[in-house]
Amino acid sequence: MTPLGLRPPKPDAPATPAVVARLRADRRARDRRAALTGGVLTAALLGLTTASVLLGGVGRLDPADVLPAAFGLRDGLADYTIFQLRMPRALSALLAGALFGLAGSLYQRLIRNPLATPDIVGISAGAGAGAATALLYAPAAFALGVPVAAVIGSFVLVAAVQGLSWRGGVDTYRLVLVGIGLSAVCTAYTNYLFLAADRQSLAIALRWTVGTTNDADWDGVTTLAVGFAACALAALLLARPLATLTLGDGFAVGLGTRVTATRVGVLLVGAAAAALATSVVGPIGFVSLVSGPVAVRLVGTERSTLLAPATGAVIVLGADVLAQHAPLISPVPTGVLTALLGAPYFVWLILRRRQGAS
Repeated sequence: MTPLGLRPPKPDAPATPAVVARLRADRRARDRRAALTGGVLTAALLGLTTASVLLGGVGRLDPADVLPAAFGLRDGLADYTIFQLRMPRALSALLAGALFGLAGSLYQRLIRNPLATPDIVGISAGAGAGAATALLYAPAAFALGVPVAAVIGSFVLVAAVQGLSWRGGVDTYRLVLVGIGLSAVCTAYTNYLFLAADRQSLAIALRWTVGTTNDADWDGVTTLAVGFAACALAALLLARPLATLTLGDGFAVGLGTRVTATRVGVLLVGAAAAALATSVVGPIGFVSLVSGPVAVRLVGTERSTLLAPATGAVIVLGADVLAQHAPLISPVPTGVLTALLGAPYFVWLILRRRQGAS
């Protein structure tokens, strides 16, 4: 008994074996679901890649040369048609979609809002402005200059959005509104560059701004592959501290997480991923917005960042196949089809959140 005659509180009872067993069973079930979903997405990517390579027809090629040509083991017409034209396009769509999906998932988990994606908050517009500057005024450095300029542009937008939306903390809606405003500024700047450009550069830039894989080549594939490997590795290193941030900054600090460093790291990794994809295929819209929520529906929030890249890759590669071969509408830029998918979803998301707020 305490001096006041009150009983001290009892310590929490340890979890019973039945509860522990149920938790472990639930975790194994989630792991199996994630593995199954990953297998289905991988099969879908293989099927879409095959369709992208073969649906254009193989013409006079020997069918036995198609598969070796995909790995660069043939020459002549087979090498040109399969290895130089179709494989870079398919791989560019796949890797760009993976980068967009990764960037969107990182931003959505960090800010805990499905609206906060690089294309909505202006990061992609900043990357596009930087890439357009290099594309129009540094064409000799195209292979390296455009990706670097895109990353620089995205980092500048990250700093601007963070700085302008900070009022003792970052409010989600203020961040989105500031991002939309800065996105409009970047779009106006890019349009000004187009007006001042010569005809040849303008024709290239206008095709790029819609979002397309028409001009894909192996240099772009290399840029995307290296960028995805680096961003995915950084995302894995940030996964644990990012998960603690979902508990709130106070709990995260108590668990030893460096909150500010983690937040800045996630913002920069997401910006770099979106910028690298934008520098090669252009600002293909709404992929970042859609990929994360789809992955969450498939495997839950905890594992969504692992499968969001595959989800984004399926979306972009599927849209690219439809853009090339769908009846009545093809050929069209890939970004047109992703906008047709993403814009209605964005409007529905806004309306749903307004209803929830009211």
